Amino acid sequence: MAEITVNEADQRRSTALILDVREDFEIAEAMIPGALHIPMGQLQARLSELDPAAPVIAVCRSGNRSARVADALNRAGFTADTMTGGMTAWTHAGLPTT
Repeated sequence: MAEITVNEADQRRSTALILDVREDFEIAEAMIPGALHIPMGQLQARLSELDPAAPVIAVCRSGNRSARVADALNRAGFTADTMTGGMTAWTHAGLPTT
């Protein structure tokens, strides 16, 4: 699993799936436009919603949960990275949110 910066994630948004693994109450604050929301605890049951051929960038609040998710996805045959600093870093960088 690679750790990528918020700027790298922003540049790759058009070619990778942004997977937001935060809880429902967390995404109410802000979300990356076009991201797919699957809370970390539901991921195993919802893996079929992901395209194994598409690269994934896992995102959480600070980067801890998303690193665990990216590792799990890579073990399951996906290509996944984690965004360092999570949504905290994304919003501090002034990048777009919905």
